Amino acid sequence: MSDVAPLCPECSSEHAYEMGALMVCPMCGHEWAPEDVAAEPEGDVSRVVKDAVGNLLADGDSVVVTTSIKVKGSPAGIKAGTKVRGIRLIDPVNGHDIDCKVDGFGAMLLKSSLVKKA
Repeated sequence: MSDVAPLCPECSSEHAYEMGALMVCPMCGHEWAPEDVAAEPEGDVSRVVKDAVGNLLADGDSVVVTTSIKVKGSPAGIKAGTKVRGIRLIDPVNGHDIDCKVDGFGAMLLKSSLVKKA
């Protein structure tokens, strides 16, 4: 192993350390094998995001919320059947991989497993 520890592939933290055959990030708790990261191709690799029923999602699509979602700070959450227009796919943040604006709620992150393509 080299003297310089690699950056964490999840959060890009520089505080990763070696634990046996694995590398561990104390910031996000991610564990990985250094060989696996070296074998992954670099560059722009498009990520596939699917909705609750398996349809592929893309930037700019319209989706419909499939189940009611509780929203912190709101007495009523987002109801099932609410249409959301112009989604933007992002790298997952705590499992949320859609950035959008929901009418009546504003900008928020959604999980692709809770929506279906309209």
